[in-house]
Amino acid sequence: MEHVTILKPGLLTTVQDLGRRDYRIYGVSVSGAMDPLSFRLGNILVGNNENEAAIEITMIGPVIKFESETVFSITGGDLSPKLNGDSIDMWKVIFAEAGDELSFGKQISGCRTYISFAGGINVPEVMGSRATFTRGNYGGYMGRALKRDDKLTLNKPDFNIDRLQGRRLRTDDIPEFGKERRIRFIAGPHVDRFEDKSIELFTNSTYSLSNASDRMGYRLEGTQLIHKDGADIISDFISPGTIQVPGNGFPIIHMADCGTSGGYTKIGVVITSDIPYVAQKKPGDTIDFKICNIQEAQSELQKIETLIHDIKLNNKWLLKN
Repeated sequence: MEHVTILKPGLLTTVQDLGRRDYRIYGVSVSGAMDPLSFRLGNILVGNNENEAAIEITMIGPVIKFESETVFSITGGDLSPKLNGDSIDMWKVIFAEAGDELSFGKQISGCRTYISFAGGINVPEVMGSRATFTRGNYGGYMGRALKRDDKLTLNKPDFNIDRLQGRRLRTDDIPEFGKERRIRFIAGPHVDRFEDKSIELFTNSTYSLSNASDRMGYRLEGTQLIHKDGADIISDFISPGTIQVPGNGFPIIHMADCGTSGGYTKIGVVITSDIPYVAQKKPGDTIDFKICNIQEAQSELQKIETLIHDIKLNNKWLLKN
C-alpha cells in the first residue's frame, strides 16, 4: 500500500480530521484541525472528501519521504514548503514520486500548515473520527504526535490522480494569514458579571498570546477585566471559540482540544468564520477583538460555506495552470 515515512517529526505534527463533534454530550473534546478552513480546502484540492485525515503541522515542519507516487497539497500557514530542496507553491496540487522528500523552512505567515494526500491517511476511527487527541492518547496515529520513522499508510484514491494536474485555488480565495485583522465575537451570557464598560474595554485593548497557549486554549496577556462579584459560575457548556475570563481577569480562548464544560464567566465566543485566523496565531502574536451580532456571524459563515459548496460541486474556483 502507498505510504509516507516521517524522517523528522517537527515540533508538533499530528494526524487530524474535522473532529468528533457528536460526542460532546459525553464530555469528549472535539479535537480535529485547529484551522478547519485550510484543512477543508486542502482536501478538496486533492479530490478528497473534506473530512479525510491529513497532517497538521505546528510552527516547525517535519521532513517526510514519499515511498510511492502520490498527490498532495499544502494549505494553511506558510512554512516555506520544499520538495527535494526546491520551493513549491501552496494551495495547489503537487505530484510526488517515490523517493521524494518534503521539508519545510522559514515561517512566513501563520503557524499551522496542512498536508492533504489524495485518498487521505488510513488510521483507525475512534468515536467516529481520526483526529488525534494527545491529552487522551487516542485517535490519529497511536494517539500521539508523529515521531521519526513512523509510517503513514495512504488510502488509494478512487479516481485517476492525473485529473488533478494543475489544480490550484484562486489567489483571491486564499485566506490571508499574514494580514492583521480584528477577531469578531458574539457577546457571551455573562457580560453583566463584569464591571460596566467591560465590552468596551475588551474591544479597545490589544492582547497577545501567552507562551502557555496550546491546542486546548490560548491564554491572553493584556488588559485585565474586572468582575463585579467573582468569576465562578455553575459549570456549563463551552465549545471551541468560547472566551472565558477566570478570576485573574485575563481571557482564555478555548480551541480545538478544549473540554466541554467550564466554571468561569464567558464574555463571548469567537465566530466560526474567524476561528481559522485565531488558530494561525502563535505565542507573542497580537489579537484585537470586535463585537458583532449573530446575523453578521451567520452571514460570514454563509459566505465560507457557499465558497466551499461551489468548489466541491462545480470546481468553480479551481484554476488550471
